Amino acid sequence: MAATTAALCLAAVSCGPSGGDSSHGKDNGRPSSPSSAKPSGNDTSSPPPPASTLPAGTGKVLTEAELTEAALATGDVADYEVTPLQGSQDTGTEKAENQACRPLAAVINGAPEPAAAATVFRTVMDRSEEGKDDQTVVTEILTSHPKGAAQQVLRDVRDAVQACAGGFRTSSDEGPSTYSKVDLLDAPRVGEESIAYQVTGNIEGDKVPLVFQLVRRGSTVVTFYVADFVDATPPDLPAEVVIAQLAKLP
Repeated sequence: MAATTAALCLAAVSCGPSGGDSSHGKDNGRPSSPSSAKPSGNDTSSPPPPASTLPAGTGKVLTEAELTEAALATGDVADYEVTPLQGSQDTGTEKAENQACRPLAAVINGAPEPAAAATVFRTVMDRSEEGKDDQTVVTEILTSHPKGAAQQVLRDVRDAVQACAGGFRTSSDEGPSTYSKVDLLDAPRVGEESIAYQVTGNIEGDKVPLVFQLVRRGSTVVTFYVADFVDATPPDLPAEVVIAQLAKLP
């Protein structure tokens, strides 16, 4: 992933598959705990997952201040430290060559489409794993959207996962990037609707798994992102982090 993914990576470093540019570093943020997210193939014809037991969101389009209040904070999840994303929070510039894959590139950029009314970034780290190469590091992006647009974000991403199962290429200010495949994942069903998927990219010839989960509650979408740049093991997204975040949304 070129530097366009800075919003998804720690300290705004380039940390994903790039089109052969070996100058990019590696993110060590890989969860090591067992995951409930498993590949479910590329059959995305099933309807959106049912809502969780949480009541439906208010539907209010939250301001940046309200998103900040609703975002996870240190102490909300045992053993996890939560901080604002360090470094630049400029969103990426990746553009998919295939128009159908544009929603996936937008998520990689840290800017789900349709465009958000407000955005807040957080980094969530497992303090019990501090010092380990495979310390759990989750990037989350909270976005609020005008009426009906949050539902469209999920709908468009779901369609793109199906259309781009065989992979896609992007271009950006940093050059081209290649993603070899996209897999739908089975994941805990939370929020009013959600989708989890893995994008496999390439860096220096290695397969690099990037896992995303998007969850909608009312007019708010939370994007969770984890990656493994250490040993290319499919990373796990801690369910307790997802559940705690959704519980804080109005």
